[in-house]
Amino acid sequence: MLISRGGTCARALLLLSTRMAASSISSNLIAPASASRRIHGSKPFSAQLLSYPPFLSRASLFSSHASVHSNKVHKKSNSRVAALLEIGGVKIAKDDVVRESDPTNNVPDNIFSKIGLQLHRRDNHPIGILKNAIYEYFDTSYSSMFVKFDDLCPIVSVQQNFDEVLVPADHVSRSYNDTYYVDAGTVLRCHTSAHQAELLRAGHSHFLVTGDVYRRDSIDSTHYPVFHQMEGVRVFSPNEWEVSSTDATSYAATNLKKCLEGLARHLFGAVEMRWVDTYFPFTNPSFELEIYFQEKWMEVLGCGVTEQEILNRNGRKDSVAWAFGLGLERLAMVLFDIPDIRLFWSTDQRLTSQFSAGKLGVKFKPFSKFPPCYKDISFWISDSFTENNLCEVVRGIAGDLVEEVKLIDNFTNKKGMTSHCYRIAFRSMERSLTDEEINQLQWSIRETVQTKLHVTLR
Repeated sequence: MLISRGGTCARALLLLSTRMAASSISSNLIAPASASRRIHGSKPFSAQLLSYPPFLSRASLFSSHASVHSNKVHKKSNSRVAALLEIGGVKIAKDDVVRESDPTNNVPDNIFSKIGLQLHRRDNHPIGILKNAIYEYFDTSYSSMFVKFDDLCPIVSVQQNFDEVLVPADHVSRSYNDTYYVDAGTVLRCHTSAHQAELLRAGHSHFLVTGDVYRRDSIDSTHYPVFHQMEGVRVFSPNEWEVSSTDATSYAATNLKKCLEGLARHLFGAVEMRWVDTYFPFTNPSFELEIYFQEKWMEVLGCGVTEQEILNRNGRKDSVAWAFGLGLERLAMVLFDIPDIRLFWSTDQRLTSQFSAGKLGVKFKPFSKFPPCYKDISFWISDSFTENNLCEVVRGIAGDLVEEVKLIDNFTNKKGMTSHCYRIAFRSMERSLTDEEINQLQWSIRETVQTKLHVTLR
C-alpha cells in the first residue's frame, strides 16, 4: 500500500488500456478452464484475472473496454516461446521487459531474473511462511471474508501504479531514479497498491494482495531492489456505520486499528503498541503501527482510511474503506533473525533446510561467516549523478556479492567540482571470495561507472 520494452507483440499493443469490466474478474484465484488466451506464439494459456499490462494485452479480450492503436501480433520463434516465463497466466519474454535500445527503459538483466520467482508463494520459505501466518489470522478472525490474490503480474501501467492511488505528478517515486520503467507508460510495480483500484471496480470489498515489488534503492543489509508486500483493503457500506454512534471515517479508523492490533499480537505475541500519525497520498487519516519488540520501537506497517476520491472513481461513492500495507521482508528479518536481506534469495541448502511450512519465527542459524573485502572508488560527479544509479551499476556487475555501498567522503573544490568517495563491501554469504575475482569486479565497476554515469575517476 505504501508507497520497460517489448518485442513485436509488445510494441503493437503498447497503448492498450488497462481498464477492464468488473465481469471479467472472478473472485477466485484460478481462472475458469474455458478461459484460454494467447499473447506470444500460438500456444494458449490460462487467463490472468486482472487487467493485463498494456503491452501484454490482447485487443480481442476486452474490445469494448480498450482503446487499441494496433492489434497486429507476430508469431514468435520456438526459441522465443521456450524462454517465456508465466505469472498468473501471463506469459512474458525477457525482451518484453529489458530493452537496451529504449531510452525510457531502465530494467537491467539482474532485475528481470527475479521476476517470476515469487518467494511469497513458497510455503517453506520465510516470506511464504509469514504470508500464510497472516492469512491464518484473517481467516480465523474474519471467517474467510477476505479474498486473497498472490499471483498477479508485477508489470503494470503508470496509471495503475501511481495515478489510481493518487500519487502526485511530482512525487519522487515517479522518477526514473526510483522506479523501474519498462517503457514510458509501464513499470514494474513498486507497491501492491497498484491493483487496488481494479479490484474495487471488480466489486471486491475485502481483499488481500501479496506480491513482489520493485524499487531502485541503496545497497545495504536491509535494502534490496526486489521485495514483497501485502496490501489489505476493507470496504464498509452505510448500514454498517450508521448503527454506530460515530461518523464513517471514525468508524473505519477504529475498525482498522482493532484489526491490525490483533494481527500484531498474532505475529509477535503480547507486545506494547503505539499509533503514529503520518501521511500517505492514498489515505486520510493515515497511521503507522509501531510495536516495542526486542527492546526497541519498530514500525510494522502503514495504513489509513482510504481517500474518498479513490472510492468515488471506482464505483464506491457511498462507501468508506480502510487499507494497510506491510513489507514482508522487514517483518521476516525480525521474526526469523535473518541479518541480511540477500539471504532471502539464497538457494544454499544450509539455509533453506532451516525453514518449514507453518513454523513461524524459527531462528536462523548462521552457517558461515566470511570476511568482507573493501574497495574504494572516487570520482568527480556530474549533474546527472545519483547514488541509486551507482548502486544499479554495482549490482549489475557484482550481484549479491556486494554487501554494502557507502558514501565515506565528499567535498567540493574551489572550481565548484564535487567529489564522492564510496566504499564497496564485497562479501559472499556462502563462500570465500578470492582477491582475483574481487579485483576483476572492482575494475569492471570502475570502467562502467565512468562510461555509464559520465563521471571522472580520481
